[in-house]
Amino acid sequence: MTIEFKAVECDSAHDAIQHADASGCGDAIRLGGKYYAIFKAETDRLAAAGVEFAYVCDHDGRIVTVPVND
Repeated sequence: MTIEFKAVECDSAHDAIQHADASGCGDAIRLGGKYYAIFKAETDRLAAAGVEFAYVCDHDGRIVTVPVND
């Protein structure tokens, strides 16, 4: 199954987090081994479709992931 989504691909988790914050889109995820800055509506749609991904966030200076549909 192929699901298209709108996001900005980033080079690293840190870059995705920074881009998500700076652009106002809000979410950073890892999907298929790549990092993206993405709007919440898109992550909600991916989650509802059963797509496996992980939210990426900075927690006190440490990059952590939160799996979805794992």
